[in-house]
Amino acid sequence: MIKLLGVHKSFGPNRVLRGVDLALPKGQSMVVIGGSGTGKSVLLKCILGLVRPDAGSITVEGEDALRAERDAFLARFGMLFQGGALFDSLKVWENVAFRLLRGPLKRPKAEAREIAIEKLRRVGLKPETADLFPAELSGGMQKRVGLARAIAAAPEIIFFDEPTTGLDPIMAGVINDLIREIVVEMGVTAMTITHDMSSVRAIADRVAMLHEGVIQWTGPVAEMDATPDPYVQQFIHGRAEGPIAAVR
Repeated sequence: MIKLLGVHKSFGPNRVLRGVDLALPKGQSMVVIGGSGTGKSVLLKCILGLVRPDAGSITVEGEDALRAERDAFLARFGMLFQGGALFDSLKVWENVAFRLLRGPLKRPKAEAREIAIEKLRRVGLKPETADLFPAELSGGMQKRVGLARAIAAAPEIIFFDEPTTGLDPIMAGVINDLIREIVVEMGVTAMTITHDMSSVRAIADRVAMLHEGVIQWTGPVAEMDATPDPYVQQFIHGRAEGPIAAVR
């Protein structure tokens, strides 16, 4: 579904991506792990065309991501942002239906509201939540609203950027379960970036580790614990000693 070959990206002297090769099969859930500042978010932005790679190719079902017609290309994607990224001045349902109220996916307002309420139900929020503002919600509820927005336009591909950041362990487990259910139920292709190993085990079909600008290891999640790769072992067990130097 998504294929990256030799993707490079630098910002001045900072070489972030140094030749990323990665393939994400259709209908599977890929989780990209790696330390802070390794380029995981830059990788997502390159796929979406928000950041232009310096070299290499990115294709989505064989279509060049950089040459595709932007509106049609982006309409294939849904996104759950790390901080929720809800619009404070819009009611919850307007946030969920944001793409359905404008642009190429525009629907009548009443229909968009109905879809929004249905998606809110899907993530465990009551219909009366629809008319609240984001500031009236807890962090866990805001994350659910963000998830409802990500699926509202029935995308083929969903990106999850640190979906459990800032949540307590119980709510993080709820969000992980919801993500897994939705990915399976909708049959979408999913890519998640996270530091949370419980999320990796709950969400992933496949795992890729990004380190020093390249994919250090990739494989099925079932093989992650058994791989002899010292970088993966240090990261998944949170060991201070190993080939990954701690930033001091």
